[in-house]
Amino acid sequence: MHIVGRGAGGSQGAGKADREHQESRLDQPTRSKAGASKPPGSPGDHKTRNRQAGPRMLGTNLLDNRDWSAWLPRLKTTFLHLFVIYASVPFLIRLFPVLLTKCVFLNMFKIPFFVDLSRPELLLNHTVNVYLTTEPEVTIGVWHSVPASRGIEAQGKDHSWYEEALGDDNPVILYLHGNGATRAANHRVNLIKVMSAIGFHVLAVDYRGYGDSSGSPSEGGFTTDILYLYDWVKARSGKSRVFLWGHSLGTGIATNVARKLLEDRGTQVDGLILESPYTNIRDAAANIPVTKIYRQFPGFDYLVLDTLALADLFFQSDENVKVLTSPILILHAEDDPIIPSHLGRKLFEIAISAYQDKNKVRFVAFPDKLGLAHDYISFHPDLPTVVKDFLKNIT
Repeated sequence: MHIVGRGAGGSQGAGKADREHQESRLDQPTRSKAGASKPPGSPGDHKTRNRQAGPRMLGTNLLDNRDWSAWLPRLKTTFLHLFVIYASVPFLIRLFPVLLTKCVFLNMFKIPFFVDLSRPELLLNHTVNVYLTTEPEVTIGVWHSVPASRGIEAQGKDHSWYEEALGDDNPVILYLHGNGATRAANHRVNLIKVMSAIGFHVLAVDYRGYGDSSGSPSEGGFTTDILYLYDWVKARSGKSRVFLWGHSLGTGIATNVARKLLEDRGTQVDGLILESPYTNIRDAAANIPVTKIYRQFPGFDYLVLDTLALADLFFQSDENVKVLTSPILILHAEDDPIIPSHLGRKLFEIAISAYQDKNKVRFVAFPDKLGLAHDYISFHPDLPTVVKDFLKNIT
């Protein structure tokens, strides 16, 4: 708020009076000491000065106009190019669906950079790296962290000790991360630490095409990778419970794997923990921030959303939960800017309406004032309690 003081007002008033007085005085012929008036056009005459100043001001304005006229075509050309790029993107996606897979997976971003994924001990204690060949020419990298309670015992142990440790009756989490980056991303490392601290074995995997894993990413390929990892763990874990923890993109992979196990083998996963989930990839794509500039674009559904099916991308968690029987815990931050929390709540409502035992499905919302957004639920101090309560209810 601007406050004008009385002094300032007085100065302005005085200035105006002075200007009026000066203009009045300048409008009158100036008298010499002898009482004679100066001839018009003399150096002191204001009309002469105005005529002299006029051409200079006019020249300056003409120069400014010439500068603007020179820039205007360039600006028009720039805006035209931007519009052509903007308008061409949906058509390019429709013509080349592979472009859409790149946008969905973002596996080309090997973040964080300069991390040796074969040496997890640089970021995590009591953790070992494993490479598993899920099918010919496809090898995936996996970090295995044992429960923190066995941390001292794990020091100096080799891979065979870690494999044997899986059968110690502690529960196991297969952590399926979201798109982009690697298993070494900060929020993923933090989740491993938190879950290890409360007594879980955690196996964090980079799917094919991610991190140091070979192969090319695809929805079917992800399912193959996690099914292999699941079988590998079950062959070593004995009676230990095995849970699938999916985050973001990984939630769709988790429900795909759980449904595949149930329908093909009659095997029920011990539990699903879905962090920042979506109903299906089409709904997710329609709600992510990057598509906001295209939502009103004519033909957006046909050019972009329908193209997901042409790229063999579905991730239909909403359909998967209708046939699952495994306990499900859904975690979602209300301020999630990537996957809106209403998608997680909608998935919960679909699941609970399909489950006969309503107690098997739980939804936990983290208020937006906490600032957990899309990636940082694992930093909330109450998360261990939430997970432990979930385990107690399904025992």
